[in-house]
Amino acid sequence: MGDSDKIEVGDFVVAIGNPFGLDQTVTSGIVSALGRTGLGKQGYEDFIQTDASINPGNSGGALINLRGQLIGINTAIISPGGGNVGIGFAVPINMARRVMDQLVQYGEVRRGQIGISIRDLGADLASKEGYQGALIGEVAGGSPAEKAGLKGDVVKAVDGMPIRSAAQLRNLISLTPLGGRVELRIECNGAVHSASVEVGSARAPARRTADQ
Repeated sequence: MGDSDKIEVGDFVVAIGNPFGLDQTVTSGIVSALGRTGLGKQGYEDFIQTDASINPGNSGGALINLRGQLIGINTAIISPGGGNVGIGFAVPINMARRVMDQLVQYGEVRRGQIGISIRDLGADLASKEGYQGALIGEVAGGSPAEKAGLKGDVVKAVDGMPIRSAAQLRNLISLTPLGGRVELRIECNGAVHSASVEVGSARAPARRTADQ
């Protein structure tokens, strides 16, 4: 297995699968984009987008880098006419691995949360060149986030990983083992500081998908 957190847009990749029943088909392309969401395929999305040909029958197949390392699981395509148009998606292997570990240990996926609602940056912040992160909206009373002193801050990184969007932050927290801790890098009124927050058990599925 590779490390899907280290791939970059433009990296060459190879997709392996059985499109239309053609066993052991290999196609090549590049990583077109990272962190794709909003496809409506599942509740937690952080897809790798690739132009390597992915067609019906490729789902569940490997997306590998040129070192032969598994970096994703081919999952979906955008296909107005039913065939490949160069827009395919794979689940990052780091996300798949975390799900696998929980299934092996618990027999189910146990989502974590720290008691915050999050959203993408507003236009004023998003327009700043190179500025990324996710904005904390509300903090639940008595939650791990409140105990850590979090407020309406911008989360810039989790465990050293830069945050691009609210969806990415949500995914990282939700798949952190319960009882574990996440190290958040927070920006508040221009000042940057760190906060260590314990991850608790998620409540019943919330209607607000950005709750974390």
